[in-house]
Amino acid sequence: MAFRADESAERNYEEAERYLVPPSMYANDVERRHAKETLWDLTHELGPVVDAYPTWHPLVSNNRSRFPVTRPSRECGYEGLDHTKFFAHGFITCPYNDGQAVIDSVKKLPRTGVAHISAERLDVKFYHPETTAILVRCDWGRDLLNNMIPISLAMPLLLERELQFWKVAEVGETWETMRGYFLGKPNGSRSSLFVNQDTGQKMKKIWEALINTGMFGPIMVE
Repeated sequence: MAFRADESAERNYEEAERYLVPPSMYANDVERRHAKETLWDLTHELGPVVDAYPTWHPLVSNNRSRFPVTRPSRECGYEGLDHTKFFAHGFITCPYNDGQAVIDSVKKLPRTGVAHISAERLDVKFYHPETTAILVRCDWGRDLLNNMIPISLAMPLLLERELQFWKVAEVGETWETMRGYFLGKPNGSRSSLFVNQDTGQKMKKIWEALINTGMFGPIMVE
């Protein structure tokens, strides 16, 4: 089935709205309307709702594991996350407390020199009246055309992540095997809600050139 970015973004947004906007039994009409409006505004600021990040994305790249990490968790430095929804350039988490553990853990994240990650409380009721909505934002320090990450950022971040393992790698993983980790989810063969078709094609070409050098070992054929 062909990947259609607009349809995927719309489907994910609808699911996030159902998840984050409290039902009428927990919130009045004004609170629900405010939650919906805030969620809509966040998609314009942070990009579409996504399922998982590319392994090189600054929101998840703070780990030394050889195994791919694609969702914010303790593995990449966060504490206190609960009832979480992801956007291309940030995420909302709604713990049943004041969320200070989330904010403190974000402050402790190492600086990437590429993007600034910050956390703040939002004055909105998401998920449940007794939770606190915390916004974790990834600020790239530049305007992103259509909220897409350009090749000038995506490729060096991917290389920085993957090249550290070349000495211990046993096989070269093909693009088909790795594209879900490199493009984020949902994704198509060469694009996703993070990178457009042109960027994805260039990433694929460079990755194939790398594995064909043999630096990671023989190419794994499934």
